[in-house]
Amino acid sequence: MLKAVMTLTPAPELSDIAQALCAALILMVPLGAAGMALIYAGLGRSRSAAHAMLGAVLVVSVAALAYFVCGHAWQGFPGRPAHAFTVAGKPWSWIGAGPFFLRGLALDASPETLAAWLRMFGVGVAALIPLGAGSDRWRLGPSCASTALLAGWTYPLFAHWVWGGGWLAQLGANLGLGHGFLDAGGAGAIQAVGGLTALSIAWLLGPRHGKYASDGTPAAIPGHNAVLVLLACFLCWLGWLGLNGAGSLLLIGGSTGTVALAAVNTTLSAAAAALAAAAITRLRFGRPDASLCANGWTGGLVASSAACAFVHPAAAAFIGAVAGVLVAFSVEWLDARFRVDDPAGSISVHAVGGIWGLLALGMFAGIPNQFLAQSIGVLTLVAIVLPMTYGLNWLLNRVYPQRVAAEGEPHGLDLYELGSGAYPEFVIHREDFRPR
Repeated sequence: MLKAVMTLTPAPELSDIAQALCAALILMVPLGAAGMALIYAGLGRSRSAAHAMLGAVLVVSVAALAYFVCGHAWQGFPGRPAHAFTVAGKPWSWIGAGPFFLRGLALDASPETLAAWLRMFGVGVAALIPLGAGSDRWRLGPSCASTALLAGWTYPLFAHWVWGGGWLAQLGANLGLGHGFLDAGGAGAIQAVGGLTALSIAWLLGPRHGKYASDGTPAAIPGHNAVLVLLACFLCWLGWLGLNGAGSLLLIGGSTGTVALAAVNTTLSAAAAALAAAAITRLRFGRPDASLCANGWTGGLVASSAACAFVHPAAAAFIGAVAGVLVAFSVEWLDARFRVDDPAGSISVHAVGGIWGLLALGMFAGIPNQFLAQSIGVLTLVAIVLPMTYGLNWLLNRVYPQRVAAEGEPHGLDLYELGSGAYPEFVIHREDFRPR
C-alpha cells in the first residue's frame, strides 16, 4: 500500500557553536566545486577551456534552481512528510512529500535549513561531475537540460533514500542491517550518482574525434594545463573538508568532535590515494603521471566521504590507497578496453571511487551487518540509478541532441559556442587539425 507517512525523527537542535561551525564548513564546499571546474578545464583541450568553465557556472546555477523548485521537496528531511510503501506492516519511504519552492522552510539556523543549504551545494557538485566526461563535445544547452533532470529528480530521489529517512536508511530499523545505509559526506548520493550520470553522458556522446583509430587503439589527448589541474587539487581538498565535516554534523547526527575525525580521515585518504597513484604510474610508465596523480588525489577525497566519520585514521589511509590504485587502473580500462572517452576521469574518480568508499564503510566501521546494508545501496546505484539516468538522458538526446555538430569540435567549443577563446592572444591548436 502506498501512503503518506512521517519519516524518521528529525535531527536534534545544534548548539550555537555547532551552528557556526556547520555554516563555516558549508561555505567551504564551493571551493571544491571551483577545483572540479579547474580540473575539467585543465584536462580538456585549450580551445574549449572557457567553455568548460562557463559550463561549470551554468550547471551549478541550474542545479541550484532545480533543487529550489522541486528537489528539496522530493528529497525531504527526517521527520517530514513522505510517501511510503507498507510491506509486512513496515513503512518503506521512497520520496519526500514536501512543498515546492522551499515553502515551509524556516530559513534559520535549524538543522533542516542548514541541511537544505548543504544539499543545494551538494547537488551542484554532483551536477559538475558529468561535465568532465563530456569535455570538448557536450553542448551548453543540453548540459543544462541534463542538469535539470539530475538536480530535479535523480539526485533528490536517491538522496531521500539515504538522507531523507528513505528506505535505504530504514534498512537498519526494518531489517536489522546495521544502522541502515550510511553515507556521511555523499560518496553515494553526490559522487556515485554524478559519476554514473557521467558514464551515461560518455556513452551517449561517444568519443572525441581522433580519440580512437579504426582498430580501436586509443590516442593520447593530453590536457592543456597540468598546473591548473594540480592547483585545483588543493581547492578540492578544502571543499571536501567542508562537505564531509558538515555532512558528519547534519546528515548522520554527529557532534563537533566528529568533524575533527572527518577532517583527519579526509586528508589521510586523499594523501594515500595520491601517493598510491604516483607509485603505480611510476612503476608502470617509468615516471609519475600528473593527471593520474590528480585523479588519485580526488578519488581519495571521494572515497573518504562515506566513512570519514566512522573509521579509524589508519583505515581511512588504507581506503584512500586502494582508491588511488582503483582510479589509476580504471581510467586505463575505460579508455583502452571499453572505449569510454572520459577526458577528466570523472567516471573513475566519482563512480568507482564513490562505490569503493561506500563498501569500505561496511568493511571497516565495525558495525554488525553494515556491509550488507552498504552493498544493497551500491546495488541500487548500479541497478536503478544508472539505468534511470541513462534513460532520462537518452530521451533528452532524442529531442535535444547533446553533442556538438561535427564542424564544431575541430574549431573548439570556445569559438563554436561562445564566439571567442580562453586564450585569444596565443595559437592554441594547429590550423591544419582535421578529425579522423
